[in-house]
Amino acid sequence: MSIVCDFHLHSGFSEDSSSPMEEMVRAAAEKGLKILCFTEHYDLDYPEGCGEFRPDMEAYVSRLFSLRETYRDRIQIRLGLELGMQSHLGEAYRRLAGSFPFDFLIASQHLVEGADPYYPEYWQGRREEEVYRRYFETVLRNIRSMEEFDTLGHLDYIVRYGPNRNRFYSFRAYEDVITPILQELIRRNKCLEVNTAGLKYGLGHPNPEEDVLRRYRELGGRRITIGSDAHKPEHIAWEFQKTEKILLDLGFTHYTVFQNRIPLELPLGR
Repeated sequence: MSIVCDFHLHSGFSEDSSSPMEEMVRAAAEKGLKILCFTEHYDLDYPEGCGEFRPDMEAYVSRLFSLRETYRDRIQIRLGLELGMQSHLGEAYRRLAGSFPFDFLIASQHLVEGADPYYPEYWQGRREEEVYRRYFETVLRNIRSMEEFDTLGHLDYIVRYGPNRNRFYSFRAYEDVITPILQELIRRNKCLEVNTAGLKYGLGHPNPEEDVLRRYRELGGRRITIGSDAHKPEHIAWEFQKTEKILLDLGFTHYTVFQNRIPLELPLGR
């Protein structure tokens, strides 16, 4: 397996994980990874009562740097964040990006019209296909208003939580809004994340699914990052071998990693 870098990980510094950072590091090293990048959740203006998705940044950076030194002979540890997109937060995230020595920033859409579709009650009285469409429209609007990110996270994440998940979902049904998202990423030389948690959630596909990735390549997109979205040690590098085959079958030859926000292409299938 040539994918030896996991660029989407969470630890106890994220609201939705209780895993100590060092346990995540040890697990990654034991699985033979060469680089891992922690991307703790940072969601400004997250709905009240749904958790505080903002890590103690000083403590987070300090702990990561300490572990980077401790494990320097076993694995490289990079500093990142997963930024929760909302259209009014571009400037706040720009300031944040300049405040710490980040290696990598993910932009992810977690909310639809200010609410989180993770919760089952969100879907009450709403039609699944309409929510999916609003989600993709929101992604497009928000990436156009945001500069400070390196990759777009889990593009069709919304299908993890719909009442029917991806049973009735297809790229073709939303092609008119997903294609402009892909074009915007390519135009701005941003990456598209291949998030393997879709396989963990039993969708049978990564996020985004293969038809989206195929369209991205057809449009000229070549830059992809790969992350497990692991919140527990056992989920690190989830189905990376299967994901590698998917990507090679689609014609991708490289994946991208970052250091100091600078991209480096690594080969697939070697």
